[in-house]
Amino acid sequence: MKRVAILISGGGSNMRRLVEDMKGDHPARPCLVLSNDPGAGGLARAAEMGVPTAVVDHRAFPDRPAFEAGLTDALEAARADIIALAGFMRILTPPFVARWQGRMLNIHPSLLPKYRGLDTHARAIAAGDAEAGCTVHEVTADLDGGPILGQARVPVLAGDTAADLASRVLVQEHRLYPAVLRRFAVGQRGRLDLSPQAGID
Repeated sequence: MKRVAILISGGGSNMRRLVEDMKGDHPARPCLVLSNDPGAGGLARAAEMGVPTAVVDHRAFPDRPAFEAGLTDALEAARADIIALAGFMRILTPPFVARWQGRMLNIHPSLLPKYRGLDTHARAIAAGDAEAGCTVHEVTADLDGGPILGQARVPVLAGDTAADLASRVLVQEHRLYPAVLRRFAVGQRGRLDLSPQAGID
């Protein structure tokens, strides 16, 4: 049974979906929900779901390596096998990524390799794209550039605002991330593509 640590910075809606899915015959279980922000709403939600929580406040450290040493201490104490970034709003340095590479996932709200970084929905609309979506990928030192493990697509509709598109993409994030994590925990690294209408076996 793999032990999964989920890193968040905010409300943790993807975290909640991952935790809800990790039960029954799932090959993994949540061992920790960790945030860099003591005020992150997802911490209370994780505690309500019975998952241990921790805070490593980046503001309490003199530099990024010291902060990441704190992250490593917490993750090792939890005996994490897999790290799932779920709205964790800190860029990780190459040495930290190297320490966990091959065991760390992230979900990004675009169809990578398009629109790495922030403001993905506004950028897709501004470009006139016909579709948008989300991607789960392995984390490497190349920001939002690791191997793609799964994608889900949604149409961009006439008159969409960035908020409209974000809300529809989030629905797909909540389907895609649990499905990819379930496969990843048993060593399946092949790509999973979901359409908005597709079910998850």
